[in-house]
Amino acid sequence: MKSVTSQIYRGCEFPTHYFYDVEHDIWIRRDGDGNVTMGMTDPAQAQCGKFVHVHFKGAGRKLQRGQSAATIESAKWVGPFPTPLSGEIIATNVAGFKQDMLLANKDPYNAGWLIRLKPTQLEEEWVLLLSYEQAFDRYREKITERNIQCYRCAD
Repeated sequence: MKSVTSQIYRGCEFPTHYFYDVEHDIWIRRDGDGNVTMGMTDPAQAQCGKFVHVHFKGAGRKLQRGQSAATIESAKWVGPFPTPLSGEIIATNVAGFKQDMLLANKDPYNAGWLIRLKPTQLEEEWVLLLSYEQAFDRYREKITERNIQCYRCAD
């Protein structure tokens, strides 16, 4: 059951209250405690295919904007999950992915989250992220240009 309002284009879902780093295909949600939760967008999970392995950097690790918080290995791709904000990793979804490696393929915006971060330069870096409205326009172009059709893995 979805608890957020979303917009959909070619099967790709975009929650309207999240922010986005379109270049790196990352969604960011501000949590009520001042921390943020991040994960891969729906178009990203569709393009990379089924997840095979995720290697997370540990909680307590301090990262600068652009540094990798995890390495993702999928059926079609291996690469970093760069954090769009500087901060300290306070939690990873390692337990969730250990239980079900396809979490991000099934539910990228909820159960498939990757990292929770305590931002250290939030006000300076938040302005670099795109609101849903800005991101949705860019994603429509990107999805059309790359002929992406989003789908979700099923059990």
